[in-house]
Amino acid sequence: MSRHQKRVTVPVSWPIARKTKKWVAKTSPGPHSAGQSMPLLTVVRDLLKLTDNAREAKRVLYEGKVLVDGHVQKDYKLPVGIFDVISVPLTNQQYRIMKDVRGMFYPSPIESSDSKKLVRIENKTFLKGNRLQLNLSDGSNRLAEGDFKAGDSLLLSIPERTIEERIEFKVGNLAMVVGGKHTGQTGKIKEIIKVKSSQPNRVIISGNEEFETIEEYVFMIGREAPLISLGAVR
Repeated sequence: MSRHQKRVTVPVSWPIARKTKKWVAKTSPGPHSAGQSMPLLTVVRDLLKLTDNAREAKRVLYEGKVLVDGHVQKDYKLPVGIFDVISVPLTNQQYRIMKDVRGMFYPSPIESSDSKKLVRIENKTFLKGNRLQLNLSDGSNRLAEGDFKAGDSLLLSIPERTIEERIEFKVGNLAMVVGGKHTGQTGKIKEIIKVKSSQPNRVIISGNEEFETIEEYVFMIGREAPLISLGAVR
């Protein structure tokens, strides 16, 4: 299997030129799916513009100068996705990976005090001894105790990944849409429509406008206000 892919085939969420060159690095299997992430090399070179080319980007990564969620990452193909926190200690800069209203990734500068990770509970598993394991949107999992439900979001400290707060997936709480034609929009959940068929559950969100999306695209971000900095609307 090729380590690269043609630029014209990359997801629309990658904000890169598609006709200047033929090839681009592709993501390896990791914490995010290929369609919902982009390789760390592309983030360093094209989003953060820390380097001018792939060779320089690889050198920066190999030297351990870039952190993802508080940990040094040297794999240039590592998939980076929504809400991941990128840190560059040499310049004392931190960024949160977000999606704009066009569905494209962009780095939102954040303060070091806001370097926290927001993840969604995708599902739950009960292990031996009736221990509860939460399977999270960034590919990780953790043991927990309490009334956690799929669709809830967790605010994690970085790099310890301690659960600091839980935001329930319920009517009245604040959500962000991370897929579909309403990507990047935020608002409060007005109604959750359970569908008794193979079709996905639907969610009605009320913000600057009222709209409907599917449950898979809804990411809880707070109650009355976001628990993380969302940066400027793009």
